[in-house]
Amino acid sequence: MPISQNVKPALWGAVGGAIAAVIIGFVWGGWVTGGTAEKMAVTRSSAAVVEALVPACVALSVSDPAGPAKLEQLAALKSSYERTDFVMKAGWATIPTAKEPNRKLAEACAELIAKAAGT
Repeated sequence: MPISQNVKPALWGAVGGAIAAVIIGFVWGGWVTGGTAEKMAVTRSSAAVVEALVPACVALSVSDPAGPAKLEQLAALKSSYERTDFVMKAGWATIPTAKEPNRKLAEACAELIAKAAGT
């Protein structure tokens, strides 16, 4: 069955409109694929976990029997990398169920402790 000459422009317009809607949606509309949404969710949830555990890390540093001496050592360190490693080695950034310390948690904890110490 042949398509009427009046219908062809409408079909091409619908196809062009659908393509334009997809392009506009992904470029300016904020649409993302499922994989991108999954990556964003993992990133945000990891950041939320670190944010929630920083007070526990600081509490561990305060309750540590050798805490005052360690805090002085931490305050003497100048680079954030050294502070992060120090917090990791002290065990303050190790989540109770984890085998290894969490680097992001150690970074945030070291930053907060350094701010409190005034360095």
